[in-house]
Amino acid sequence: MPKRVLVIGAGFAGLAAATSLADKGYDVTILEKNDMSGGRARVFKAEGFTFDMGPSWYWMPDVFETYFARFGKKPADYYNLVRLDPSYTVVFSSSEAVHLPAGLDKLETLFDQLEPGSGPKLREFLKQAAYKYEVGMNKFVWKPSRSVSEFISVKLLFDVARLDVFKSFASHARKFFTHPRLLEIIEFPVLFLGATPANTPAMYSLMNYAEMALGTWYPMGGMHEIVKAMVSLAEEKGVKILLNQTVQKIDVLKNKAQRVVTTDGIFEADAVVAGADYNHVETSLVAPEYRNYDDAYWNTRVMAPSSLLFYLGINKRVPKLQHHTLFFDEDFKLHAQEIYETPRWPSKPLFYVSAPSKTDPGVAPEGHENLFLLIPVAPDLTDDDKTREYYFDMIMSRLEAYVGENIRSHIVFKRSYAHSDFKQDYNAFRGNAYGLANTLRQTALLKPSLKNKRVNNLFYTGQLTVPGPGVPPSLISGLVVADEVAKEIT
Repeated sequence: MPKRVLVIGAGFAGLAAATSLADKGYDVTILEKNDMSGGRARVFKAEGFTFDMGPSWYWMPDVFETYFARFGKKPADYYNLVRLDPSYTVVFSSSEAVHLPAGLDKLETLFDQLEPGSGPKLREFLKQAAYKYEVGMNKFVWKPSRSVSEFISVKLLFDVARLDVFKSFASHARKFFTHPRLLEIIEFPVLFLGATPANTPAMYSLMNYAEMALGTWYPMGGMHEIVKAMVSLAEEKGVKILLNQTVQKIDVLKNKAQRVVTTDGIFEADAVVAGADYNHVETSLVAPEYRNYDDAYWNTRVMAPSSLLFYLGINKRVPKLQHHTLFFDEDFKLHAQEIYETPRWPSKPLFYVSAPSKTDPGVAPEGHENLFLLIPVAPDLTDDDKTREYYFDMIMSRLEAYVGENIRSHIVFKRSYAHSDFKQDYNAFRGNAYGLANTLRQTALLKPSLKNKRVNNLFYTGQLTVPGPGVPPSLISGLVVADEVAKEIT
């Protein structure tokens, strides 16, 4: 009989782990708390609109290609990708905006217009970023980070030296650019990594390469199409996905996870892969003596931002909006400080608007607009209705000033989502949206381990372990942990 593996959670990491293990011959069952797969990439429909609930940026297309190729498939077998042009728009004031074009030649021209001579500098910046991407995404992120020996080699040490691990992103960017607008554009991708640009390793310029060179894409039908593709592939491999299965505990006997107990039943296991929130598994699902980390450890972890989200259905079109629009019309440094250094509700937050109906008419009724608004905020804040409405009015005033027309009176559907919802739906530690910050002290071996140190057959995957937060890293996390399970559970 094949070994039985239970995977807790049907997010990207859980689906990837389950599919890989089933492909290796294991009997795999996913136990999912919610009524659909996808984790933070769930979807809901209302009033004729289709809303992606979480991820909205499709970056690093090569990672998705690699994932599906592992099983003899490709993304095109499941969904249709289109490249966005412009990739996104950055709004600096109600009268000033920059549209980032697809294609490096046009991007260099734009940079030259803002800062003469910066086009060739962008080329050099991205050349260095390409090396970091190659090493980071093709070597480091695929390591399970369970032993220092994984990182001991002359070639790897040479690579580390060239990755600018010990230089700050802010200082690295300023070697190439001086114009404040260009610096904000260059520093934008690191806003969600969990620290200010001054405290983020320059290695993460690899994000700029992913964004600018590899492009910004969109799967027609929405980001949940990726989830549907992964579910289809998982089931093709024999994975059983059971929904509405809230896990209550993992029974451990003689240092082995024997069974998983849910609100609906008891499931025997030869191995367990926890794709649920790592801290929740540690504090609520296993007995205290089997925890990897105590409360003191978790309380000192640096978190990436959480989010205040609004899903809006608008009964008219908004011509001036692009698919992705970033509002950098307030102080970037102040907002970053109020997320990372002095956590609080922000004074004058930056925010982001996604209008997928610009690309995909199927996500909204004809003549309507589908809007997704996001404010990055510090984790662990109290988010009552009054606070949510205060920030909604603030950012809507700025949005309306930019587009030059009224939007609020045309709202036919509205829903908000914040910390308490992340906790309710995902048991998210401190109401996090993106997991642990990608700081130097929380990288690779310094992240929570993907293997339980006291339970021989309990593994972890997802955004709170290696390699880190984001959709592509979560896919990789699932594949990496599946390989570790296969080494030990035979």
